[in-house]
Amino acid sequence: FTPEDTAARTLIEDDRPYAAWLYGGLGFLSDTGDHLDTFEIDFGVIGPPAMGEQTQNLVHDVIDAQKANGWDNQLNFEPGMVVYFERKWRAIWDDAPLGLQADVVPHVGLAAGSIHTYGATGLTFRLGDDLRGDYGAPRIRPSLPGTDFFVQRDGFGWYFFAGVEGRAVARNIFLDGNTFSNSHSVDKRYFVGDLQGGLAVILGATRLTFTHVYRTAEFEGDTPDRFAGLSMSVQF
Repeated sequence: FTPEDTAARTLIEDDRPYAAWLYGGLGFLSDTGDHLDTFEIDFGVIGPPAMGEQTQNLVHDVIDAQKANGWDNQLNFEPGMVVYFERKWRAIWDDAPLGLQADVVPHVGLAAGSIHTYGATGLTFRLGDDLRGDYGAPRIRPSLPGTDFFVQRDGFGWYFFAGVEGRAVARNIFLDGNTFSNSHSVDKRYFVGDLQGGLAVILGATRLTFTHVYRTAEFEGDTPDRFAGLSMSVQF
């Protein structure tokens, strides 16, 4: 995460802090066919050991973009943890136009930890082929939920998706600043919403998804964000 002006070397007090989050996660899933429960725990670090400066500026070198000069102002080193629980329900209509399938996937979720603490609810609509193969496209949290796993198929499958989620945010370390030391912070908004849409394609043991996201302002003085994600999952 960076402020809008990445050319400045000095601290920009009214914009979000420089921050990076390097983590690993362990998740457990329970799929009944009608709903999916997900429990996940993530451990990691923020601050210089997360290598945000090196990662961002390496990519900027590759694409010939301006380097971000303000990483000396990033959040301090801190280990972090988040526990997530999500439940997703599903209903499928097989009589969608042109012989396709459609479903709506409502969800609720909770996150608790030093990195994120929030409650969330929303839903996703999908239209396409063989929707029982997964519960939606994956994204880095906080986000609308999807699944890393999918059902491998012999041929080709696809679906379009669109969704909305609202979150009530008690803690976001990337805006609130470090937990155990003084650091840069901004006044976060306690309610944040996401709108997203995209396409998922499954070919044999490979799934490729593209997602475009609109996120409402996350702190006072912020403007809505628009960003995209590309994800590839391969079964072995």
